[in-house]
Amino acid sequence: MCHERDHPEGRGHRTSGVRVRDLRLIPPAPHAWPLVGHLVTLARDPLAFLKSLPAHGPLVRVHMGPVPLVVICDPELTRQALVDDRLFDKGGPVFDRFRDVLGDGLSSCPHHAHRRLRRLTQPAFHPDRLPGYARTMTARIEEVTGSWTPGRTLDVPAEMMSISSQVTAATLFSNSLPAAELGQLIDDVRTIAGGLFRRMLLAPPLDRLPTPDNRAHQRAHTRLRHTCDRIIAERRADGTDHGDLLSALVAARDIEDGGRGMTDAEISDTILTVFLAGTETTASTLAWALDLLARHPAIEQRLHSELGTVLRGNPASHTDLPCLELAGRIITETLRLYPSAWFLTRTVTHDTQLGGHPLPIGTNLAYSPYLIHHRPDLHTDPDTFDPDRWDPERPQPPRHAFIPFATGARKCIGDAFAMTEATLALAGITSRWSLEHLPGHHRTRPVLGASFGPGRLRMRATPR
Repeated sequence: MCHERDHPEGRGHRTSGVRVRDLRLIPPAPHAWPLVGHLVTLARDPLAFLKSLPAHGPLVRVHMGPVPLVVICDPELTRQALVDDRLFDKGGPVFDRFRDVLGDGLSSCPHHAHRRLRRLTQPAFHPDRLPGYARTMTARIEEVTGSWTPGRTLDVPAEMMSISSQVTAATLFSNSLPAAELGQLIDDVRTIAGGLFRRMLLAPPLDRLPTPDNRAHQRAHTRLRHTCDRIIAERRADGTDHGDLLSALVAARDIEDGGRGMTDAEISDTILTVFLAGTETTASTLAWALDLLARHPAIEQRLHSELGTVLRGNPASHTDLPCLELAGRIITETLRLYPSAWFLTRTVTHDTQLGGHPLPIGTNLAYSPYLIHHRPDLHTDPDTFDPDRWDPERPQPPRHAFIPFATGARKCIGDAFAMTEATLALAGITSRWSLEHLPGHHRTRPVLGASFGPGRLRMRATPR
């Protein structure tokens, strides 16, 4: 391992347009390797590495190969970077990979394109549409969980992916996709999401080499694009409002831009963004929630009591949400422990300062909801699953110490949609089934991809 003086920055080395020596006053993270920097440490145990960084300061410098990356470890500085999205624009190693897949979709486009896309997309996520979406969610949740049989061993991440993908497809496309095509689309989303973290660690042109992983990624991406383009063309020719997200996107007009609508490319980018964000992330959250409940039977019993009182044997619906208080807190606490968007990057667009440190134009910044959510000075016993920490009668953490959906103008547009789906799904599953770990199961290990999901998680379903 190398010491600080061994790194090339002392020679005024430039990487990605940034003078590394300009960042020299920012404390470096330990355990950098020659040439590869912290890539080895990140690959071995990225979560432990992230949790260790706040001890070195509010801003910490890491190296992804020769590329310096400034990690923000302080919640207030994180808020500043997220709110000023013109100065701290979308970019850096993570978003470069997202753009490879999503183009200039709402979550990956640069600042200059964002406000128009946000205005055009916002009607599709208007609160008035949520009750209709929730009816679709309930139907799909009941359909999947109704197919389970007593004593069946479930591949929990796969089953949650089935629920979330069917919900997303139904709310996005209505009935535009036959079952076989939907199945292929889900497989392609899994291929892309599962490989994003590995691709993030590969510097160009390694991510373009004809390896099996890169070829699988390209095939999946090409199929997804063709599917989206075909459905958009069919919907434009149809001209009928199907009451789904796609209809809202096709019909959207921007009055601040002369009534211009979205191009086919913009709709395609948005569809891919919604599908990737609305399937893998929600599925991961639900899988973690079920894993946590099985490890905390007292909380599970309280949830069963709440469901019995509120639902009275009926499927969970949108009108039940205000009364499903514990279910909502369980989802919130799961997002604190295992935030789907666990590590994200931004790029500095003008010379500036953050936390008193100068940041030259082109500096790559990173922030981590996982890091913020596991700071013991912000969250008591941060590694403990405690849904009651979100009880409004108890002292709450600082406002910006919980950022699973980010904040500012780039806050996730589908946050209410995601919370609604996850709460309804958790209620729908646990009102009908108890899931228990298989004998010999001791620990669920995370797998880091586009989201932050459990790896191999098999559980036995017992009717309630």
